[in-house]
Amino acid sequence: MSLTKLLHSPLAAGVLLIITSFIAIILCNSGGEQLYTSLVHRSIAGVPVEKFVNDVLMSVFFLMVGLEIKREFLTGQLAQWSQRILPGAAAVGGMLVPAAIYLVINREDHHTLSGWAIPSATDIAFSLGILSLLGSKVPTSLKVFLAALAIIDDLGAVIIIALFYTAGINIAMLSGALVTVIVLLLLNRRGVVALPVYLSLGVVLWYFIYQSGIHATVAGVILALCIPHSGQKIGQTSPLLKLEHRLAPWVSFIIIPVFGFVNAGVSFLHTSADQLFSAVPLGIMLGLFIGKQLGIGFISFLLIRFGVAQLPKGATTLQFYGVAILCGIGFTMSLFIGGLAFPNNPLLLDEVKIGVLGGSLLSAVVGVVLLNVAYRRKEKA
Repeated sequence: MSLTKLLHSPLAAGVLLIITSFIAIILCNSGGEQLYTSLVHRSIAGVPVEKFVNDVLMSVFFLMVGLEIKREFLTGQLAQWSQRILPGAAAVGGMLVPAAIYLVINREDHHTLSGWAIPSATDIAFSLGILSLLGSKVPTSLKVFLAALAIIDDLGAVIIIALFYTAGINIAMLSGALVTVIVLLLLNRRGVVALPVYLSLGVVLWYFIYQSGIHATVAGVILALCIPHSGQKIGQTSPLLKLEHRLAPWVSFIIIPVFGFVNAGVSFLHTSADQLFSAVPLGIMLGLFIGKQLGIGFISFLLIRFGVAQLPKGATTLQFYGVAILCGIGFTMSLFIGGLAFPNNPLLLDEVKIGVLGGSLLSAVVGVVLLNVAYRRKEKA
């Protein structure tokens, strides 16, 4: 594999994320917890590493997410309504049912209800990385379906973060952000394609959003939607594609692995059985493992049954359901939302990590087993 292919490989990115996350877990459970804690809480220019990663580096990740969303909706796998129906409806079902399961399990404790959105997310790096490991055992159409679903899922997560995980609004700063967005849109309309101009204004936008009370990472998505997808001259490279190509290796091989390391560390040494199966981890675990497959599977079955959508080409029903189970891998976005839901609450954050790790692991193992069984049945048929 060439270096260029490696740097844009979902398999390599997924494996690296798994490795860095496991390193964090191993450190926290083998006498290295103090070292891990000192690394995570060390300051960079007066800002704790954890906050720098979650507010600054993850803004770049959300910029990448926004670029992918815009590209797919304009010229990619979601460019037509017929392409959007199945993954779009499945994504909605895959967000609503996990959230409902979490709310039912946590209904008696209003302090934990704010975590309802944690199991609603699908991790595109992990899930596509696992599908890549299975190679030709999974039809390409299912990989396309999963990527499209995860992208719509990410869009839903961004909307949830903006609407439900926002502190008190600073109107002056929000007004500054609005003016900056208007300038970005005017530049787009006038055919300006110079990326440094957009990125410089993106830094200004990030500051205004950060100070406004809305989570700073939303600035990354807004900036992405303002960047033009077509060049000023015929044959000119799209600024959006150029930026996405340049960011991809940095996001996949530095930002996401660092995020995994900083946020996955949880100690099980002093964890009781009661804590493992308390409402928060249980709601997240069942939301990811049960809720995702039920939400995606049921709504997809209805659409296919009544002829509104079709099963992805070359895929069997069992293979499709195996991919629905894999969508319960909610690692990156779930941990991120968990940090927003329970800020400054180490106990609940540890429970979030336990639930996300447990639900994601169950979804990965069962999904892979089912996809292997489905492949063997398909070969025999």
